Amino acid sequence: MLAVAVLAAGKGTRMKSALPKVLQPLGGKSLVERVLNATDSLKADRRIAIIGYCSDQVRAALADYPQLEFAEQTEQLGTGHAIQQLLEPLADFAGELVVLTGDSPLMRTETIQALIDSHRQHKASATVLTAILPNPTGYGRVFCDRDMKIERIIEHRDCNPEQLLNQRVSTGVYCFDWQELAQALPKLTTNNAQKEYYLTEVFDYLKSVYASDLEDPDESLGINDRIQLSHAYDVLQKRAREKWMRAGVTMLLPETITIDDEVELAPNVIIEPHSHLRGNTKVGSGTTIGPSSMLSNSIIGENCTVQFSVIEDSQIADNCRIGPFARIRGESMVGEKCRIGNFVELKNAKVGDRTNAAHLSYLGDATLGKQVNIGAGTITANYDGFKKHQTVIGDRSKTGSNSVLVAPIQIGENVNIAAGSTIVENVESNALAIARAKQIVKPDYYDQEGRKKN
Repeated sequence: MLAVAVLAAGKGTRMKSALPKVLQPLGGKSLVERVLNATDSLKADRRIAIIGYCSDQVRAALADYPQLEFAEQTEQLGTGHAIQQLLEPLADFAGELVVLTGDSPLMRTETIQALIDSHRQHKASATVLTAILPNPTGYGRVFCDRDMKIERIIEHRDCNPEQLLNQRVSTGVYCFDWQELAQALPKLTTNNAQKEYYLTEVFDYLKSVYASDLEDPDESLGINDRIQLSHAYDVLQKRAREKWMRAGVTMLLPETITIDDEVELAPNVIIEPHSHLRGNTKVGSGTTIGPSSMLSNSIIGENCTVQFSVIEDSQIADNCRIGPFARIRGESMVGEKCRIGNFVELKNAKVGDRTNAAHLSYLGDATLGKQVNIGAGTITANYDGFKKHQTVIGDRSKTGSNSVLVAPIQIGENVNIAAGSTIVENVESNALAIARAKQIVKPDYYDQEGRKKN
């Protein structure tokens, strides 16, 4: 059997934040969520988060994780003290216990599984996940024999010059034989400068302790301040960009592009500089995103272009041109072969195939049919000060420049609305609608100097 414990009780003073450290956001997820997600595929029989600081807040943030248990560490007296809180909930458990830190968001599932496999292969009492760091200054060194059995761990300050050449360090991630660990935990002492119970002291009471090196030292990064948080985000983004470029996505100046974990990209997508893809966004083959566009929780079809634009919680069908400088939001849906152009905003709008809104328009709470043409400056006046109302425009209808459609209103099919009209009543199909004041011209009203004549 397998149990996983995640240390998530700390405050994180150096983050200088009201949020507990493990709830700090990183690429759309909290640190501890990333750690828990890395354990999803392990098929652990038990998963326990050890919480303490702002425990109610942490519980609430992790409420959606199925069968996640919580253990309270009311006082934060060290890592050994944290694991001692498992003695009661795991009293009848027999198997391996993996210990992870809730502030190490770069750990991969494959790395944790390799640690477990190594532990089982050696039939070890404990296995320490170790890393070979290019610059291990400040870290305690782990010394092993040829079989990776740990002989000793020496703090940096206690190493002699020769020992300092050893680059192997502990990551703070472990796999234990739980029954042996349970017998060792009560023996922990506070005979150290911090007067805390250190988990590493259990190695003095266990039969065999081995090391297992991880391949990527970045996975060992723990987050203690916002500088490290920024570095972790950079690592995540490099992983994401490499993943998608290997899958057939072209990125121009990839270091300027950010992509969330849930994003899905088809082969032959092109992402231009300074573009950002967030949440559950999907982009179809042949589509070009950017430059300087942001997509969030949206679906973009095939062979589209999205330039200098923002799309949120919406869907764009195939062969559409979006932007430059368009904003589409509020669960809008744009049909095939449409153009949503310069400075056009859609909010909760449904747009039929081959419909164009080329520039300078606001279409809110509107349903547009097929082959509709929206003239520049058209506005659906959807709010009466109390409620939002719908505008419906039928197939092949046209609005002239600077038209205002005051909702609720229905415009039929094949209607032409004259430029400058304010339409307040429904218009039947095949009609021309004109709603503007008669033009008045007063000749010879000013003199040659531009002064009004008497």
